[in-house]
Amino acid sequence: MTAKNYQKMGVALAFGLFATGVAESQDVAKDGLSFYPPDAKPGECYAKVLVPAKYDVVSEKVLKREASDKISITPAKFQWVEERILVKEASERLKVKPATFRWVEERIMVEPGTTRLVPVPAVFETVSERVLDRPEQTSWKKGRGPVERIDNTTGEILCLVVEPATYKTINRTVVKKPASTRQVDIPPVFKTIRKQVLDKPAEILKEVSPAEYSTIRVRKMIEPPRESRVSLPAEFQTVTKRVRVSSERMSWQPILCETNVTQEVIAKLQQALATKGFSPGDIDGVLGSATLNAVEAFQRANSLARGGITMETLKALNVTLH
Repeated sequence: MTAKNYQKMGVALAFGLFATGVAESQDVAKDGLSFYPPDAKPGECYAKVLVPAKYDVVSEKVLKREASDKISITPAKFQWVEERILVKEASERLKVKPATFRWVEERIMVEPGTTRLVPVPAVFETVSERVLDRPEQTSWKKGRGPVERIDNTTGEILCLVVEPATYKTINRTVVKKPASTRQVDIPPVFKTIRKQVLDKPAEILKEVSPAEYSTIRVRKMIEPPRESRVSLPAEFQTVTKRVRVSSERMSWQPILCETNVTQEVIAKLQQALATKGFSPGDIDGVLGSATLNAVEAFQRANSLARGGITMETLKALNVTLH
């Protein structure tokens, strides 16, 4: 097993070496965690991993149907009776001498004048802007001399180096002149029509006709309908929903690294991933990109912390270090 196989463990490998003898620091990093893993044990490796949010399933009683009234209707009662009714009203018979008409031409407006708004598109221009590409950061590098040793037990020399921020120039499009509208006047539309107009009104003579009646049998209501109400209680049902009990956070956790891993452990890890349906590539005891991708896929599928091969992940896969 070579250090190249652990490139993706990066900082985790450095802290694994640090935990073999260096006293813990209480300094706090920008993410709120201790700069060094708290309660670190000699021979173990640690990494800052992303612990996903935790959810719980709870049941809740909710209203399914509000309380209401059930209405029952007792229909009305009817009976047949004889009744004299008007079948034809009194009327006036009109004798009409028809009117006379003549044709005339008239200019009428068929469409009123109006205005219309015409959109004027915006004008854009491209400007250049210098933006931060990568902020200033620190990283652990191997030291250059015994003056920089931090631990005489391990023989390793680590230096915390500041890497300056880098910038890049980007082009973006900005509005030079915003979109607007322009008003266009549309004149009214006229049409000349030919129509008939009254020349001489009609003359009317009236003849009065008396009303006519008839006796018929009709159905009359003798008892109106009745309404009765029955109160129906509200109905409830139980629903389940997911409730977040903890938020996503960063946390120090023990992981695998060169200090505590062997080809046999990696092979067991690969076999367990393959059994669970996550392809780790060849089961050869070599920690390659396929195995690391399979580990992350398993962690996402099971809501486990991500960022390294954590002991939590090994426990979920039933993989032991011995």
